Amino acid sequence: MQQRSASAGKNFCRQILNHHNQIQYLKRPSCDVFINHRCIDTKRTISGLLFDHLSRLRLHPFLDSRNMRPGDKLFDSIDRAIRECKVGVAVFSPRYCESYFCLHELALLMETKRRVIPIFCDVKPSQLQVKNDGSCPPRELKRFARALEEAKDWSKFLTTAAEAVVHNLIEVDGEETHKERKYFMKNYF
Repeated sequence: MQQRSASAGKNFCRQILNHHNQIQYLKRPSCDVFINHRCIDTKRTISGLLFDHLSRLRLHPFLDSRNMRPGDKLFDSIDRAIRECKVGVAVFSPRYCESYFCLHELALLMETKRRVIPIFCDVKPSQLQVKNDGSCPPRELKRFARALEEAKDWSKFLTTAAEAVVHNLIEVDGEETHKERKYFMKNYF
């Protein structure tokens, strides 16, 4: 009788833990980081490597070629991942702006006010421009152009931030050198 009671207790604990794990899984967003990229340009290089590295850090990145399965609805899966992500990474490549999907993803990242980290792979920000090939409505073209400009502004911010960091490091380094000289002069002369 006691053995059956202990077994029932263990099963009950397993059920509670399993239920708790399912709840935790449901609370967890499908992705922490959405990687926006032109698949044929960067899937096997920077985007794939970034996905692998973020996964090793136990984050949940979303990369269409890795997270989507046959039969998944493209826009539904991607739009849901963007809306659930915390941060976006836009990997810009020379042919990035030729892809409606890339531009749609970027626009949605910007419209949902996600922080977007731009990475420029073999392309300068000034080379990125939305082109009208006649297949996209004017309203969409404006949406895409606005998102692209906003992403380029993030690049300017990051450049300025990097320059500020370097400038401050130089100042701190100079102050430490000055303190060391003062200490040396005081104690040895």
